[in-house]
Amino acid sequence: MSNVNVNTSNQTASNKVKTAKKVREFLVECFGVLATLVVFGIPFYFVVVNALKNTKESSLLNMDWPSTIHLMENIQSVLSASDGIIIRAFFNSVMITGFSIILLILFGGAAGYVLQRKVTKATPLFNFLILAGLIIPPAVVPTIWVLQEIGLFKTMPGIVLIEVALNLPFTILLYRGFMVTIPKSLDEAALIDGCGRFRLFFNIILPLLKPVSATVIVLTAVNVYNDFVNPLYFFPGRENATLQLTLYNFMSAYNTQWNLLFTNVLLISIPPLILFILFNKKIVAGMTAGSVK
Repeated sequence: MSNVNVNTSNQTASNKVKTAKKVREFLVECFGVLATLVVFGIPFYFVVVNALKNTKESSLLNMDWPSTIHLMENIQSVLSASDGIIIRAFFNSVMITGFSIILLILFGGAAGYVLQRKVTKATPLFNFLILAGLIIPPAVVPTIWVLQEIGLFKTMPGIVLIEVALNLPFTILLYRGFMVTIPKSLDEAALIDGCGRFRLFFNIILPLLKPVSATVIVLTAVNVYNDFVNPLYFFPGRENATLQLTLYNFMSAYNTQWNLLFTNVLLISIPPLILFILFNKKIVAGMTAGSVK
C-alpha cells in the first residue's frame, strides 16, 4: 500500500513539473510573439498609416490614424512621378534579381557539390576564400575601374555579376551543407550506369537541391531586390534606376513628401512579402538541412 502511495505522489510531482514546464514554454512563446509584433509590427504600421495620409498630416510623422484616406491618390502620384520611373525601376529590379538567382543556383550548387564531394589539399584554401568573401567588404573604386575596363559599367550584366559575386559565398555554404544529406552512393550508382559528371549534377543532384534552392531564391531575392548601394555605385543613370533608388523622387534638401515616400516604400515591399509567404516553410528547411546528419 505504501508503494502505491509513493508511486502516486511521484506521478503527481512529475505531472506538476511537466505542467510548470509547459507554462514556462507558453510564456516564452508569448513573449517571442509580442517582441516580434513590437519590432516588426510597429514600424510596418507606421509606414502604412502615413501612406494613408495627405502631405500635411504625414509631415507630422506620428502614428495617429488619418482624418481621411488618401491611399489611392498617393499610389497614383507615385506611379506617375518622374514620367512613371517606378515602372522602369520595377523592371530593372526584377531583371537583376531574376538573373542573379539563376546564376547563383547554377554556380553555387555546382561549387557546393564539388567542395563537399571532393576533398583535396586545396580545400582549406577554398574554405578560406569563401569565408573571406563573407567578411571582406567590396572595394567600390577598384570594382568600378574593373567594370569600366571590361565594358560592363552601367550595364545589366555588370550589376548582375556584382550581385552574384557578393552573394555567392553564402550560397555555396548553404549548398555544401545540404549536400551532406545526399549519399555518395547515388553518385557512384549513376556513374556506373554511364552517367557523365555534368548529366549527374543537372539531372540527378540539382533536382534534389530544391529545399535549399528555395531558401536561396527567397534570401537572395530579398537581398538583391532591396539592394540600394550597389545599383547606386555600379548601375548609375536615370534609365538604370532600381526600385530602392526611386525613394529619391520624394526627398530633397528642403522638402520631403512623406506620404508619397511611405506609399513608395509600401508598394516596393509587396513583392518580397508575397515571396516570403509562399516559401515560408521551405526557408527553415533549407537553412537547417545538413546541420544534423
